Amino acid sequence: MTTIDRPTRQPTGTRAPGTSYQELLDSDTRTVPESFRRDQPGYFGQADVGVERYVSRAFHDLEKELLWRRVWQYACREEEVPRVGDTAVYDICDDSILIVRVAPGPTGLKAFYNACLHRGRALRDGPGQVSELRCPFHGFCWSLDGNLKEVPSQWDFPQVRPTEFALPEVKVGTWGGFVFINMDPNCEPLEDFLGELPFLFERWPLEDRYIQVRVAKTIRANWKVLQEAFMESFHVAATHPQLLPGFGDESSQFDVFGNVARAISPSGTPSAHLRWSPTEQEMLDSTLDRRLDETPIGVVPEGSTARATAAMMAREGLRPELGDGAEDLSDAELVDSIYFTVFPNFHPWGAYNRICYRFRPNGDDHQSAIMEVLFLSPFTGERPPPAPLRWLGPDDRWTDVVELGSLARVFDQDDFNIEQVQRGLHTTRKPGVTLSVYQESKVRHFHHLLDQWMSRPRRQV
Repeated sequence: MTTIDRPTRQPTGTRAPGTSYQELLDSDTRTVPESFRRDQPGYFGQADVGVERYVSRAFHDLEKELLWRRVWQYACREEEVPRVGDTAVYDICDDSILIVRVAPGPTGLKAFYNACLHRGRALRDGPGQVSELRCPFHGFCWSLDGNLKEVPSQWDFPQVRPTEFALPEVKVGTWGGFVFINMDPNCEPLEDFLGELPFLFERWPLEDRYIQVRVAKTIRANWKVLQEAFMESFHVAATHPQLLPGFGDESSQFDVFGNVARAISPSGTPSAHLRWSPTEQEMLDSTLDRRLDETPIGVVPEGSTARATAAMMAREGLRPELGDGAEDLSDAELVDSIYFTVFPNFHPWGAYNRICYRFRPNGDDHQSAIMEVLFLSPFTGERPPPAPLRWLGPDDRWTDVVELGSLARVFDQDDFNIEQVQRGLHTTRKPGVTLSVYQESKVRHFHHLLDQWMSRPRRQV
């Protein structure tokens, strides 16, 4: 197994020449949040990342044991289990976890292995509202808190003692309206695992959002190949060239905060890869991803900039939900791409960009994965119900989901590469993947943490 170099001080000369992201912030029309002024890169060496971790069944099996069964991972949103008796099911590889609302409030959630203790049948096949946890096969039943409630033909099970037949529990915690689970009974507290994440999101409480759109797509690639396509902006020049007039990919900033990595890519400023100088209007059109056959969505006023105009439009769009609070949001919060990775597979976006991703293996198949996209939107009044989940197969197009708007076109461009990356990793004779030092440091940070988890001792049975 290839080991990434341990982080040391970032060497000089590893950032692109030209305007830095911090310099762009100096021209913001508002005061930017303190967290944006944190410039905290991580250096994880220059070594290649071994191809085997993307193509090997043996590596996948080790991930099941050493990663997925020991790490905190996002399972569902609290709004999916708002009432006592609501349930949700989270599947990861060949493990299935049942989340149950047993009482109101963030501490009123429990999680169990989703298996009947009689013959192993899954207790729940999906979400729903119940008053008890009754197995559909033979009728063994537990109360919502996991205590044994009923054994059919009790006389024939003298070996079943109620105090010893409670459902095995899984650790559960919440942050930002998300429910996390951990199958390791000796795991660190969720708060310690997340570290500075609450501080980084304190201006944009995700618990005050609702699921406006929810889409899942199966893709023929290892889950790491899939998620790494959404962890950097280095690919934009080749994969999304329509964005270059208004997307400063080489001005992106990459930061590391323990188990959390952050990338911030500025909009309303041109890419260094662009070989011509766009006007402010062309930068705005690109920032808004306007096609040439579409009517302009906004016009840059004389004397203004694309960046300030895009921010002004976004403020007005958020005013119905945020009121006067929208006026205090900086340009950076409103127009830049602020995308986090919480190890291993959770990707919430910052500020009021609604995107949230989750990537995981497709069942126990190491050659395919599931990409889930949530739009988390602010609201006024009563919380709207969460949108139903829409599934796409590997040959379906993201543009079939009109609710995704222009983002669907970008996803289809990403899909063009991902399966071919998986195919190339199988056919290459080069033993490792070569990553850039800074622009792909978010990917390197992920593999640095993965190495740490994979090198931890196995449990003694």
